[in-house]
Amino acid sequence: MTEFNLITTSFNAKSTAADVVAGVDLTGRRAVVTGGASGIGVETVRALAGAGAEVTLAVRDVEAGRRTADDVTATTGSKQLHVAPLDLSDQASVAAFVAGWEGPLHILVNNAGVMYTPERRTREGWELQLATNHLGHFALTTGLHAALAAAGRARVVSLSSVGHVETPVDFDDINFRRRPYDPAVAYGQSKTANALFAVEANRRWSDEGITVNAAHPGAVLTNLTRHMSTEELDAAVASGYEFKTPEQGAATSVLLATSPRLEGVGGRYFDDCNEAARYVPGGPRKGVADHARDPEAAARLWQVSLDLLAAA
Repeated sequence: MTEFNLITTSFNAKSTAADVVAGVDLTGRRAVVTGGASGIGVETVRALAGAGAEVTLAVRDVEAGRRTADDVTATTGSKQLHVAPLDLSDQASVAAFVAGWEGPLHILVNNAGVMYTPERRTREGWELQLATNHLGHFALTTGLHAALAAAGRARVVSLSSVGHVETPVDFDDINFRRRPYDPAVAYGQSKTANALFAVEANRRWSDEGITVNAAHPGAVLTNLTRHMSTEELDAAVASGYEFKTPEQGAATSVLLATSPRLEGVGGRYFDDCNEAARYVPGGPRKGVADHARDPEAAARLWQVSLDLLAAA
């Protein structure tokens, strides 16, 4: 496994999306933010639009997307905002979004996701968290590959989570057909997949000027936590875990999408606006686990994902 000198910046866990994008000019650049109508997605859109980018909010709820776009226009003055339907758990919806995209794409922030859902399956029989968090974004990003390549210097941000440290991808039962379903394990697997996607996509595409990195936004109390019980949320608070505001939660992904400091950097995992150190089992729940940056697992996941999509 390749070891890097960790990349550090002047920003930290308290930095906001507005902080990290200050002084960056995105005029003429086009961006897509999945899940841009809620939580940290809103602040990601706001930061990119405020820096001059043309931003498309790819959202399940189009009306909520329009309200967000209006709010962002009111706060930034930007009128270069578009709203398009996208349901990542529905491959037909993903295909329609890809088919409708025209021209180059400079920034893709794979921000949307679900967490700790009860056991549910898509029409293909895929476990919902894997289908939404990984396979939907996999199909979207590979479908937009030509648009990203046409941009010349494109960046993709894959939002992972520290929850990935709990479990690698179980290639023997990736969709929980035999093992008992555990929402936390399913979530952790999907977030490991998000990190591995960055490793393999960057390996495949960096020669085309496309860089792909993974980001842990930190803990933010948004709609993402709606499937967590009161006891689980209370336990997280009692554990001393520091929660971020949505503006702070959006900072790391905006940094990866825009910072000149990260030009040409890819295949890495960042948290708190800096490259994450290696997670040590049994230590603090922070950093990136070895299983989430294993190039062999990343290549295997890519092929498994292609096979699942082909069989759909």
